[in-house]
Amino acid sequence: MQDAAGLAADLRSTRQFFNNSTACFAEEDSGFAPVPGTWTVAQQVAHAARTVDWFVEGTFRPEGFDMDFERHVDEILVVRSLAEARAWLARAFDAAEKAFGSASAESLSQLLPEGPVMGGMPRWSVVSAVGDHTAHHRGALTVYARLLGKVPAMPYMDAPAAVEEPVTA
Repeated sequence: MQDAAGLAADLRSTRQFFNNSTACFAEEDSGFAPVPGTWTVAQQVAHAARTVDWFVEGTFRPEGFDMDFERHVDEILVVRSLAEARAWLARAFDAAEKAFGSASAESLSQLLPEGPVMGGMPRWSVVSAVGDHTAHHRGALTVYARLLGKVPAMPYMDAPAAVEEPVTA
């Protein structure tokens, strides 16, 4: 098990990798979707944000994960602005870093409730699931970028100059 500080650092890296990979998008790309019926750029980012929130909520609430995925999708379908989606993602990662970064070793070692999502696994293991899920969507977004004729930055390098994360309070 990693300690709380290590888990928060992992979340910061996951956030930075996502931001690096998606820095090539501009606000005018918000509504791009590769084919009808797929999520737009803004909705992909909003989904990543919603899922970070979902993982944190499911990790620390007694009843576990909220499985009302239809409601979750409805929440992201209304997002039309990449700036709005990026702000949500920043808030979600801030909350995740705070939740995991301030949790005690005892709390982080508690097992998640039985169920279809990571049931019986220790809470700290959720941080790697956040990383995996976020990587999946940043990968999809790099395909979107290529379809728009953009070149996404390497995720694991220094941040591109164009990355400006919204300030959150």
